Amino acid sequence: MRLIVDNMSCEHCVKTVTKAINRVDPTATVTVNLSTHEVDIEKGSISQQDAIAAIEAAGFQYMGTKSVE
Repeated sequence: MRLIVDNMSCEHCVKTVTKAINRVDPTATVTVNLSTHEVDIEKGSISQQDAIAAIEAAGFQYMGTKSVE
């Protein structure tokens, strides 16, 4: 799944978002692209709703979902 997340600007943000998602699903592979504000989540079983909740609890704003080509 690919989520658009606002307020990410540095490597600390990347680590915070990754840790938030991995707390819910330790098997998830998280890739963050700061320039496009995209968070890709693969290989885990975390639901989109749980991923959004984890991201928002970490202090970031979910902006939408982008389709993965």
